[in-house]
Amino acid sequence: MYIGIDIGTSGVKSLLIDESQNIIATAHHSIKISRPHTGWSEQNPEDWIEATKATLDSIKQSHARQMSAVIGIGLSGQMHGATLLDKDDEIVRPCML
Repeated sequence: MYIGIDIGTSGVKSLLIDESQNIIATAHHSIKISRPHTGWSEQNPEDWIEATKATLDSIKQSHARQMSAVIGIGLSGQMHGATLLDKDDEIVRPCML
């Protein structure tokens, strides 16, 4: 069994496939987008983690036996997204001047 996780701009989609690439289960969890100023789009990186957990929990609830046989995970994330951290590993947000 394998898990694929796609962290997109509107949500996280996870799927469970077998060794023949047959889809066994899928789950999706939406992520909100904040637009504090014209031309800005932001997301809280913690929401990515929570959404990923939610999709995996959903698949595990319906396919626990298959989830226990997972031997690989593939991850895809949104393009051109940056998460900046300070010296204490806290998220840095740009300031409006």
